[in-house]
Amino acid sequence: MSSVDEFTLIDLLNGGKQTIAFQRAGGVETGIGDDAAVVRASSDSRWILTCDTMTEDIHFKRVTMRDADVGYKAMASAVSDIAAMGGTPRYALVALSMPKSTPVERVRAMYDGLYECANRYRVVVTGGDTTSCIGGVTLTVTVIGETEPDKALLRSAARLGDAVFITGFTGDSAAGLEWLLGKNKPSEEWDTDPELKRYPGLIRAHCRPEPQIEAGELLRRSGFCHALNDVSDGIASEAWEIAVASNIGIDLIEDRIPVSGELLDYASRQGKASLDYMLYGGEDYQLIGTAPAEHAVELQMQFKEAGLPLYLIGYVHGKHSGVRLVRSDGSAVPLAKRGYNHFTG
Repeated sequence: MSSVDEFTLIDLLNGGKQTIAFQRAGGVETGIGDDAAVVRASSDSRWILTCDTMTEDIHFKRVTMRDADVGYKAMASAVSDIAAMGGTPRYALVALSMPKSTPVERVRAMYDGLYECANRYRVVVTGGDTTSCIGGVTLTVTVIGETEPDKALLRSAARLGDAVFITGFTGDSAAGLEWLLGKNKPSEEWDTDPELKRYPGLIRAHCRPEPQIEAGELLRRSGFCHALNDVSDGIASEAWEIAVASNIGIDLIEDRIPVSGELLDYASRQGKASLDYMLYGGEDYQLIGTAPAEHAVELQMQFKEAGLPLYLIGYVHGKHSGVRLVRSDGSAVPLAKRGYNHFTG
């Protein structure tokens, strides 16, 4: 029996035409296939629904994340899906499965981190569930957000002539994960290892990613944003999702993709290209999207006035032909449709 990866499984569980018709009859305007579902709540409001799971030894280990970080990141990753739709997060439900032997201090720390993130983004935790299990800890967060009718930002809305933008650095989280795995030091001992203090930005990017709620709301209000996605699986993977959903091709310009100083230093010391982390890493939760080229600079100015960065990194060039990288010498090379996969890492 063949194995299945994350994206194949999503296609398998999509349910086909009958399920889609049933969803629409029930008020579902956007279902499986985008960052979150959009459901008609009333004539003047739409709910945005999403769910994210963190599983021990798959998404985190005791050497890559502190318990409070686990809770924070579980909430952040779900909230990021709301940002990717241009919505405002409102409520959350939390489900925790853990072995009976789990120390109460671990659970308390996870929920401290979870509530810290929830409070930062004004998300009200309304309930959830707890159960025991025979494996490691699993934390699942469901978030309900809100937007106006016909205002949700979808992957499928990119248009010919659009500019491609991103809201910040990528690749830092993947490098931070690699650094922590290489050090292989229990998180309780991180403060005693001076080497770990070399890359605080990379570690924070992995352990405490910041969902771009303010940027997503600004993009929605601007009226300029067409397609939008959050960078949970790497720039290449997210650009591919937009290209396929919108039936267009995307060129990313290598020299325009922003890179942090810490990632440049780390990649150089590892003898690797920083671009590989940026394209194929993941879990940065920046936003990547498209906007009309004629309004791209105006959109940048709106972001600048709000104290937020926005980088123009490419353009939509035609009917669907995947994603290419335009090198410094002007040559264009196809980018593989790959990135972080929650089944294979």
